Amino acid sequence: MAIDRRNFLKGAVATSVTAMLPVNWVFAQNRPAGMAAMDVSAVKWSKVDHLPEHFKVLNSSPLNAFPPEHLLDPATTPSDVAFIRWNGQMPDFENINPDTWEFTVDGESIETPKTYTIAELKKKFKTHTQQLVLECGGNSRVNFYPNAKGNQWSNSAVFCAEWTGVLVKDVLADCGVKSDAVYTAHYGADKHISGKGAAISRGVPIEAAMNENALIAWAMNGEDIPYMHGYPLRIVFGGRPGSVSQKCATGIGVRDRVHDGKKMAAPAYQVPKNPVAPGEKVDNKDFKIIEEMIVKSLITSPQTGGEVALGDSIEVRGHAWAGVREVTKVEVSYDYGTTWQSASLTKPANPTAWQQWAITLKLPQTGYYEIWARATDSQGDSQPMVQPQWNPKGYLFNGCHRIALRVG
Repeated sequence: MAIDRRNFLKGAVATSVTAMLPVNWVFAQNRPAGMAAMDVSAVKWSKVDHLPEHFKVLNSSPLNAFPPEHLLDPATTPSDVAFIRWNGQMPDFENINPDTWEFTVDGESIETPKTYTIAELKKKFKTHTQQLVLECGGNSRVNFYPNAKGNQWSNSAVFCAEWTGVLVKDVLADCGVKSDAVYTAHYGADKHISGKGAAISRGVPIEAAMNENALIAWAMNGEDIPYMHGYPLRIVFGGRPGSVSQKCATGIGVRDRVHDGKKMAAPAYQVPKNPVAPGEKVDNKDFKIIEEMIVKSLITSPQTGGEVALGDSIEVRGHAWAGVREVTKVEVSYDYGTTWQSASLTKPANPTAWQQWAITLKLPQTGYYEIWARATDSQGDSQPMVQPQWNPKGYLFNGCHRIALRVG
């Protein structure tokens, strides 16, 4: 598989990048380590062989892949490094016509079901652009011990892109939401890996759909949504598990009960109601749905494994986020949590966007170091220094991120 992707990249660079980029690669010296020239057709990647070498592919059917952590350094994540997570077969993107694509609002708790084209959504409702964090519920699963089943995501199954669309709440209000509404139901065009039925259909409590941080989006980072990220329309919920941000969205329902769509039943995207011992089996009746993501941080620079000279100052930086809450503090330690230093921290661009933090360190002597980062949210919850509460599906790992450096 890696060989195929490498050959594809070489071909893409030869036929597309070299032909369309200037011979002189301007500012090439500033590019993050490990990043090759972007294939300018990245918005139309549609299969595993299209991915460049900086992606680690966990599986190809369904396609799941993630970049190295240091490539997530920009405040707004470029689409060509955002992690990719599919639950089933991707649609035939080449035959999708966005001009005729329809989005239907219905369900037991909708007064007047309606269907909209993308053009009608743009014309009828106010357009909003927001930076929203999408994080897989299983991000960092690889760090759990004992091992939890599922895709062994590293720490980069998360990104914060800029999304443009209309508010979910405005569209629901246009159809009328009944007083008995309980949950939303999200629908998309991707099919189960067998080709029969939906790949995934999840939702959120109705209160979550009626706030300012839920969009029906047609653009990502100012361009049409890339195929891999849900072209031509995506429901996007900041601060919630990424699985509720339905790709290739065809509609949203408003239910008078908790939605019972594909991957809503336990144990999918659920954690035990009560703490369990590592490795303990849990009955399905003893799980609860993950409604919100939790406080977490990521070190994006310097790249782990680097070496610096004794006496040199090092800027350590990254991002922090806290689901639907705000991060109020980020601290950094280079002595295994014995002491902590406060980093500078930006405000979020809007609620549920991630925040940037940075600190300058001067490590005191030669040798091996680990740099740890710890975020605290607006309700006082902090990241644990070690493994958080273990759960059978490996969700919500938010132990301190750490990188290794050597001072010579």
